[in-house]
Amino acid sequence: MSDSDTTKTWMCLICGWIYDEATGAADHGIAPGTAWTHVPMNWTCPECGARKEDFEMVQI
Repeated sequence: MSDSDTTKTWMCLICGWIYDEATGAADHGIAPGTAWTHVPMNWTCPECGARKEDFEMVQI
């Protein structure tokens, strides 16, 4: 499977909350399967309120 076929995970650098593209964040308005690039720029971390730019892609 190539990188373009896999979902990625993103971690908040402030609090460590994980956004997984496969599961999304339905409780916070992001549907499962939503790529990070499609998460709105004004979205914030549901745990600490950090901005999207405060997240970094991580391997789990």
